[in-house]
Amino acid sequence: MLLQTCGVITTVVCITFLQVQCAPGVRKKTVYVTQDENGTKVSLKKTGDSHWLAKGYYAPLNNGTGWSYLQVETNPQNSDMLQAFGAGYVESFLTYDVMYKHWYNTLHDFCGVRRELCRKVQDHLDRNLIWVNDMITNQSNTEPYWHQVNLFYEQLKGLEYGYRIARELDREASKNLTFSDLLWLNVQGDLEDLFSALETGSDEPTSVRGAHLPGSTSCSALIKLLPDSSDLFTSHDTWSSFQSMLRVQKRYIFPYKVLPQSNSTVPGHVITFSSYPGTIQSGDDFYVTSAGLVTLETTTGNSNHSLWQYVKAEGQVLEQVRTMVANRLGHCGMSWSKAFTLYNSGTYNNQWMVVDYKRFKKGTPQHLLRDKLLWVLEQLPGYIRAEDKTQVLRQQSYWPSYNTPYFPDIYSMSGQGELAAKYGDWFTYDRTPRALMFRRDHVKVNDTSSMIALMRYNDYLHDPLSRCNCTPPYSGENAIACRNDVNPINGTYPFPALGHRSHTATDMKLTTADLVTKLQFIAIAGPPYNNYLPPFQWSTSDYKNLPHLGHPDVFKFEPVLFKWKW
Repeated sequence: MLLQTCGVITTVVCITFLQVQCAPGVRKKTVYVTQDENGTKVSLKKTGDSHWLAKGYYAPLNNGTGWSYLQVETNPQNSDMLQAFGAGYVESFLTYDVMYKHWYNTLHDFCGVRRELCRKVQDHLDRNLIWVNDMITNQSNTEPYWHQVNLFYEQLKGLEYGYRIARELDREASKNLTFSDLLWLNVQGDLEDLFSALETGSDEPTSVRGAHLPGSTSCSALIKLLPDSSDLFTSHDTWSSFQSMLRVQKRYIFPYKVLPQSNSTVPGHVITFSSYPGTIQSGDDFYVTSAGLVTLETTTGNSNHSLWQYVKAEGQVLEQVRTMVANRLGHCGMSWSKAFTLYNSGTYNNQWMVVDYKRFKKGTPQHLLRDKLLWVLEQLPGYIRAEDKTQVLRQQSYWPSYNTPYFPDIYSMSGQGELAAKYGDWFTYDRTPRALMFRRDHVKVNDTSSMIALMRYNDYLHDPLSRCNCTPPYSGENAIACRNDVNPINGTYPFPALGHRSHTATDMKLTTADLVTKLQFIAIAGPPYNNYLPPFQWSTSDYKNLPHLGHPDVFKFEPVLFKWKW
């Protein structure tokens, strides 16, 4: 379907993962948002009653796992709008302190050297919100898409309100965050491309998360059918800055209706995902939904500057909003893609994979895998392509993703070919280092331990595929899980993305056919480490002066499987 809008693993690793509910000594909180009998006042309580709107359970950062955990559930006896507002309220009230820390670590003072560019971006966001609100007013009662867009922004309003209440109770005026601050926190992926699209031609740096360098990369993913078809694994590594590593696993139980007056609940009424304080979507992205879908992406970006003309403030919905709309409305890969494609913003341009576990049966021979098991979508400004790619799984038993477009037209339109002509194979689809690593090593995956070992793989000093025309002749970027801090600061590299910078694989997530039925996934927090790659440590790193409020000093964590409270 075409949718258009104008090496070698050198050691044997035996991994066991810890199933945790919460470690002893971690202060857990459960809070209810309720309204009075007249429905005129919303308040917080430690226990529920018949008038509760939303309840939240929060287990703060566990220094044994590197994650904090948040669960929010809303009461379907209330309108969807009240549920959405209550969900945002309870989340920010519970996580107010870490929300501020994450905002400070990633966005505080960001506009200090980008004032003109930030002004343009804020103006774009303001005009976009005016248009979105007009569409909500006119269509949210009759169009499921706009009803879900409305609920996203209503949850964000609740997030702002709950944050303000928590800050007032804390009497901490300096920690003020506005609605705009929280919007920026929630659309950082969109911001990266907005800064490129709106750049002024000045010397102001455009990157939000360090992504706008030639060859800059963000994430690895692998979908792998086991040799005997006994399971189908879906896994994802986020690549981002070291400052971003204040992490939360979230489960949202929001029994929203398809429309305000409908009796039908959305397919994705429960979503479990990896996330961050104050963000009401993943951003990584990695989701498991109650529709039996796993949705994930790696960023492919856009290097064709002529396409930025299609990025507009009106007529478009930001990508990270569209993602949650599609997660809630999507019941299969095709329906997810159709929802996601509407009002393409041309920002946060990714390769999306939608794995429909309803269509997978253990033991099915590889060549008989059902159509529409794997749906792949790629986005550029003004253009989206989405297709059923189950045939690739039938042919080779795996689908890899590593920040390079798969579809030839997307590859060509994005400017990737020009980069390949200038810099070589690193910018090709099938000869870039991670493509070759996945091709070589996917055959070694036969259980969760070997899958985790592959997704955490970084042997940059010894693997010939990690070598480059660099001094020294290798890069920690060239791995399934990158570590750019290990590259010498005085090294020389053909393009900056291979060099020394605040850029790393920040996690690993893995789910299986059985775990999907429980909306669970195995996760590891922090950069990869092994016998020759030391754990990342802030106090000894040359990045120790970067903001990292709330982070553990050392990131040496094992796989964990969290047991949700509800």
